[in-house]
Amino acid sequence: MSGTKSSAPGSASDADSLLNFTVHSLPSPALDEHARRTAAGRWKMLAVLAVCAAPVIASYFTYFVIRPQARSNYSELITPPREIPAGLSLATLEGERVAPASLRGQWLLVVVADAACDADCEGRLFLQRQLRETFGRDKDRVDKVWLVTDAGTPRPEVLQAISQSQPPQVLRVSREELGRWLAPAEGRQLDEHVYIVDPLGQWMMRAPAGADPRKLKRDMDRLLSASASWDQPGR
Repeated sequence: MSGTKSSAPGSASDADSLLNFTVHSLPSPALDEHARRTAAGRWKMLAVLAVCAAPVIASYFTYFVIRPQARSNYSELITPPREIPAGLSLATLEGERVAPASLRGQWLLVVVADAACDADCEGRLFLQRQLRETFGRDKDRVDKVWLVTDAGTPRPEVLQAISQSQPPQVLRVSREELGRWLAPAEGRQLDEHVYIVDPLGQWMMRAPAGADPRKLKRDMDRLLSASASWDQPGR
């Protein structure tokens, strides 16, 4: 009919429509390639993480599971270990913020006390210093940390005493915040213990209050020996 727009079956217009439909229905090769690369990248990342973690897991498994009969811990094992909170507010005595992640990479002997540091506190700091010196060539794998839990300033004579040999890292943190990470034994106070933190930043052992230096050294010697295959001095 005159003025009517129509096309006969099989016309060029129908062929073009069919072709357009077909082309638009095909999956995009670029999108498929992107998805494939994304999936491959994730698997590679997981593989790298597994390879990095395997020595740590293996050494702990050997020490705590395969050879339990050869082990008699003096310090209390923390299960599961508690990783240092990413949001823990640490600062130097001068007020400069310190990232919690910066404590990773070394074994840590941690003492907790307020700035006044009474005689018991001084004893734990002395134990911390002397203990590290007994590790011989392994002492460079161990750092000392004093967490000051108030706004006071440590006495100069205490700072001078602990500065002999390798001084500890003295950081300020509120007692309340620190309770998100460390905890005392039942019936004890937070500042009565020496806390042992592994190079992954995990609190994994707590020495008894009034710790026996020889027995605590035995625990540390075993930990250093078990981790010798993957832990190196320095961060």
